[in-house]
Amino acid sequence: MKSIYLSALAILLTLVSCEKVIDVDLDTAAPRLVVEASINWYHDTPGNEQKIKLSTTTDYFSNTIPPVSGAVVIITNSANQTFDFLEDSSTPGTYRCNTFEPVLGETYTLTIVYQGETYSSTEKLLDTPVVTRVEQNNDGGILGNETEVKFFFNDIVNETNNYLVKIEDPYKVIPEYGVIEDRFFQNNEMFGLYFSEELKAGDTLKFTLNGITRNYYNYMDLLLEQTGSNSMGPFSTPTATVRGNIVNQTNFNNYALGYFRLSKTETEEYIIQ
Repeated sequence: MKSIYLSALAILLTLVSCEKVIDVDLDTAAPRLVVEASINWYHDTPGNEQKIKLSTTTDYFSNTIPPVSGAVVIITNSANQTFDFLEDSSTPGTYRCNTFEPVLGETYTLTIVYQGETYSSTEKLLDTPVVTRVEQNNDGGILGNETEVKFFFNDIVNETNNYLVKIEDPYKVIPEYGVIEDRFFQNNEMFGLYFSEELKAGDTLKFTLNGITRNYYNYMDLLLEQTGSNSMGPFSTPTATVRGNIVNQTNFNNYALGYFRLSKTETEEYIIQ
C-alpha cells in the first residue's frame, strides 16, 4: 500500500513540475461605444442633476474599462429644448447635466456624436409607484433558514407595466437586479422579494424601483439570464450580443451597446429587525 501511495505521489509531482504558462491568443474585435444612460428622477428631488457614462469595449484580459472623452452628448425634449451633458474634467467618460427638466410622459431623444458618427435613441419618461409597506419573515427560503423581505407597491392602474428592481445588500459588492411584469397582477398589489442567510438585525437593505418599457424589460431579462450563475460556466461565451436601443445613424453596422431609459425612481431603506 505504501509503494502504491509513493508511486502516485511521484506521478503527481511530475505532472506539477511540467506545468507551464500558456498564452491564449484571442481575436479582439474593434472597440464599440458603450452607453450607460439611465435618467433617474428620484422621489422628492427636482431631477435636474443627471449623468451619462461613455466607454468602449476592450479585450477579454483587460483590467480597465476605457472611458470615452471628447464626445458631444445632448438630450432634447418634444419642444426641442436642449439639455447639454458636459464631460466631468475629474472623471473622464462621465458627462453631467445640472439643468435637466424631467416631465412624466414626455418624450426625450438622446444624441451622441463620437468620432464623426452620430448615435441616437428616443424614449418616454415613465412613472413609478411608491413602496407602500415592507414585511419581514425570519423563516424564509426553501429550508426556512433565511431572512426574507418583501417590498410592496401598487401596480399603476389601467396600464400594462414592467418594473426594474435593484436591491443593495450590505454583504454584496454588486447589487441584485430583477425585472417584474404585471401580466398576472394588473391593477393589484405587487412586491419585490429578497432573502439571504447572512442578514441580521440592524442590517440595512436598500430597495430601488423603476418603471420600464417592455423593450427594456426584454433587454434586462436577457442580460440577467446571460450573467446568471446557472446560465453559463465561467469560461462560456454569451449566446448572443444583447443590443440596446441606441442606433448609429451614420454607420448602422457600427452599433453601440447599452440603453437609454428614463423614469421616476422610488427607493426604500429597510432595517432588518
